Amino acid sequence: MTTKNKRPTLQDVANLVGVTKMTVSRYLRDPSQVSAALQSKIAAAVEELGYIPNRAPDILSNAKSYAIGVLVPSLTNQVFAEVIRGIEKVTGPAGYQTMLAHYGYSAEIEEKNIASLLSYNVDAIILSESVHTERARKMLDTAGVPVVEIMDSVSPAIAQAVGFDNQAAAEAMTEQMIARGRRHIVYFAARMDARTHLRFTGYQQVMRKYGLVPRSIQTEEASSFSLGAGLLRQSLAEYPEADGIFCTNDDLAIGAIYECQRLGIQVPEQMAVAGFHGHDISQVMVPRLATVVTPRERIGYVAAEQILQRLRGEPATEKVITLDVKIELGESI
Repeated sequence: MTTKNKRPTLQDVANLVGVTKMTVSRYLRDPSQVSAALQSKIAAAVEELGYIPNRAPDILSNAKSYAIGVLVPSLTNQVFAEVIRGIEKVTGPAGYQTMLAHYGYSAEIEEKNIASLLSYNVDAIILSESVHTERARKMLDTAGVPVVEIMDSVSPAIAQAVGFDNQAAAEAMTEQMIARGRRHIVYFAARMDARTHLRFTGYQQVMRKYGLVPRSIQTEEASSFSLGAGLLRQSLAEYPEADGIFCTNDDLAIGAIYECQRLGIQVPEQMAVAGFHGHDISQVMVPRLATVVTPRERIGYVAAEQILQRLRGEPATEKVITLDVKIELGESI
């Protein structure tokens, strides 16, 4: 069974700065309660030691909490709702609670939430990103709890990753669209997180492989059906020769198809449309959406299994576990 590392204490911070624990405590509650010079010194010490405030009673600081922290970029995104379902199918029967936090695709907010979860002495953490701030990485290393990153099996992992190859999946769908005669495919990208960049790279590489010109419309906005419709209109204005749309997720693709229907553009005869993730609605709409079906619930399930295995003191099965995706051709390409 794993035991948590001995974390730096308030006294460790005080010793490094050369002040009392009370002074450090006052700073942590309200930095303005100490001088500007001390603020800088204490902040530097906290950063150097990777200090994590402890919100649990001292008597519990080295005990098991039977809680696992789970960070997701959104609590309303169906993708992560299914991931959480997979996690809780494992953690619930094992007597563990999940402590959920979302960070809106912001590395800075993720860092704050990691600090918050660790302050409650969670036994392990599941992260939905592979890109983190340096301070977040240091806190996780200092805490010494099992960490699993999910949804990406290609980027370097802190300790262990469970996911799929986003780039290869996008390459496979782009190949299918080109095989069906599409030559002017536009990529719709939203949020621009690391996984979207990987998919966009896969699309670009296949387009160039066939001597075709990659084109894209990118936005930092959150994905939605209405955004997909708006991007379709923008694409028609900027790339009137477009005969295909590959979207970074199903929300955009479904919105694009509905907008095509509203404008009298036949799918797939005049415009092929493909999505990513394989939501349930994609397979009951008309036409059925071509999409990359990803194993979201399975990812959560396997990640939780690996966490519990490591909490029992058993070694990780593999550092990187890559799960398969399925290319669903549907009726839209």
